[in-house]
Order: sequence, then C-alpha cells, then structure tokens
Amino acid sequence: MANSALYFRAISSPTSSNLGADALRRRLESSSWSPGPRRAGGSAIVRVRCEKKDDAFFMRRCVELARKAVGCTSPNPMVGCVVVKDGEIVGRGFHPKAGQPHAEVFALRDAGILAENATAYVSLEPCNHHGRTPPCTEALIRAKVKQVVVGMVDPNPIVASKGVDRLRDSGIDVIVGVEEMLCQKLNEAYIHRTITGRPFVTLRYTLSFNGRIMTQLGKGAEGPGGYYSQLLQEYDGILIPNDLLSKISTLPTSHEIGANQPFHIVIAKGSGYSLCLPRLTAGSAAKIIVLAERHIKVEPEVEGIEMVVLEQITLSSILDYCGRRGLCSILLDFAGGSECLSELLEDAVSEHLIQKVVMEICSFWNIGEKTSELEFSYDSLKLKNLESRISNESVLVEGYL
Repeated sequence: MANSALYFRAISSPTSSNLGADALRRRLESSSWSPGPRRAGGSAIVRVRCEKKDDAFFMRRCVELARKAVGCTSPNPMVGCVVVKDGEIVGRGFHPKAGQPHAEVFALRDAGILAENATAYVSLEPCNHHGRTPPCTEALIRAKVKQVVVGMVDPNPIVASKGVDRLRDSGIDVIVGVEEMLCQKLNEAYIHRTITGRPFVTLRYTLSFNGRIMTQLGKGAEGPGGYYSQLLQEYDGILIPNDLLSKISTLPTSHEIGANQPFHIVIAKGSGYSLCLPRLTAGSAAKIIVLAERHIKVEPEVEGIEMVVLEQITLSSILDYCGRRGLCSILLDFAGGSECLSELLEDAVSEHLIQKVVMEICSFWNIGEKTSELEFSYDSLKLKNLESRISNESVLVEGYL
C-alpha cells in the first residue's frame, strides 16, 4: 500500500473564534494540523486540512496526467501512470496518442532505477498483448516494481484481466478498482464503443433563461477555454445537419492549443442534388464526411472531402457507420429550427442511442420567435448523475440517460 505521508492544503477560515490558541495547540500536538499565518495577538487566521497520500490520491494524479492527451488518443483510451517510492512520485507518464508508447513506459523511463521495488499506479489495466507497441506488463516486470495499483480493468476482450493475471503470475502484488468510477468517467466513450461497437453520443443544446432553445451559444463558449471549444476538442466527431449549413459561416472548430479537430459529419438528408458548405481550408476539408442517400455534388469543390452513401439515413445507421470508422464519441449539437436533427432524434432515446446530455442555460431572456423543442418518444425522462457548473455567464448542466 502507499506510504501514509501527508500533504497540506490551506483553506481560509470564516472566523478566528472557531479555534482558540489552547485548542489549536492541542490539535497540533495530537493530530496532523499545521499552523498558518496569525493575526496580532496570536489568533489563527488559516485553517489547514490534511489529505493522506493513499492509493486514491495517486490514482487521481494518474487521471490528471491522462487528461493531458484529451482528444488525441482515440480510438485508444486516455491513460496516466505514476511510479511511487517511499510515498513520493518518482516517475510520471501518460499515453499521448495512438501508436505512441503507453503511459507505463513513459513513467518507468522517468523513474529509471528508482522503479525497482516501487509501486506503479495506472488508471487502466496494463496491456499484455503485442499491438503497435509491446506489452506494458513486460515493461513493469522488467522494471522490478513490487506492486501495481490499477484504476479499472480494461473492457477490451483482448486485454480484460489478462494484464492483471500476467502481473500476478510474475509475483507482483496487484490491486484493482481504486477510484474506479473516476477512471471509468475518464474513458466513458472508449468503454461504450468497446462494449457496444457504437460511439458514445452526447446531445448538447442551449436554452435561454425563459426556456427556449437557441441557435447561439453563451458568452465565451466558443473561445479558448470555453466549454464548447473544449467539447469540440474532446469529441471525435460532430453531426451537422444540412438545413443548418446556410446559417453558419464556418464549421465548428475548437480553439484549444494543439486541439485535434473533430470530424465534421454533414448529414445531407433531403438536400436535392447539391450541398453548399461554409468557407473551407484544405486542412479542414480532410476532416469532412458527407453522409447522403445518393451521390450529390458538394460545393466548394475541395480535395479531401469524403462522400459516403447510406441506404437510409437514421441516427442508428449514422452511428453504425461512425463505429466502423473507429470513432469513439459523437457530439450531437441541437439548434432550434433543424428539421433534420428533429427527425433523427425522434427514436434516439427509445433505441438507447444517446448516452449523455449537456445543457447550457444562458443568462438572457429570449423574446423572439419560439424555436423548435426537443421531443422524444417518451412521456418523461429522468437523467442520472447530474452535475452543474458556471461557465462565464451561463450555467452548464450535464447528466446521463
């Protein structure tokens, strides 16, 4: 198990009367409190909370490292690893992108000879097969670590539990399931596609403060650091209906530094024999897929745009195609006034095609013409695991179906 060393985090105290000088001294002598700055007269003005450096602490560091590669690893999962010796991290690593070495390899390189008899923490079970990279289990065995703590077992049948078994057979102590829910959330898209063969789908929309669906986003949402820019960085693809193309000047783009842009999957349903796209660059054209029921002309004619003909365009057929292409996550961006998206969404919930919902509530009142509403073939729906946060002048609410 991890060393029980402690780290300290200062938290402002609401009053100085909560702890008198004698009480503070007694707590310092009997527990892990640390004194902070004092006002004249000796009264404490800072309350200090201690957190134990246990297995969960180090696993959270793994998840933080893994997220450095957000949007870059698909179809692989995001994975982070730390090597710990005597309660201190001596090696760090994460999987940067598909085809590159895995997190364990980078962490072991960083640790060097200190990895021997250390504990390796990894957010996802180490692989035990030869793919584009050698097995991570063998790297851990060669490094002579004494223990491996795993956040979650890999659901991929090629890996599932085989990595854990190999490590245990070699004499390494293995603990599984530390901060498991956090590790599962990190790779929810990878897990869903591995199990179902289809991408993880998130429905996103914006509401005015009086409950109307809007075509515009809240302040700062599209800029660097904005929630929408970050979503575009995170997801493999975004669905764009043809009846909204005339209302946008450019295709949705993430403005995060080094962002791997999503595929723009244009749904050409009932669009006649031609389709006019917004202003394009040669680079953006390489990530445009047009799905249509027959071959159509796409303007402007830019090399790199991919045309795919489907017998029938439904959300189910679109996701089947995306799954075959290896896409793990799809953003379904609903804006009022799109009949195409409204049709695609009719049976989406009953067929379990949508896994997550992100709703932005803007801080202004919409007094314009009423836009379309989200309608499903269910009388009522209850979302699970709701979370909310402030984003500039908007409130974001997300939950799972």
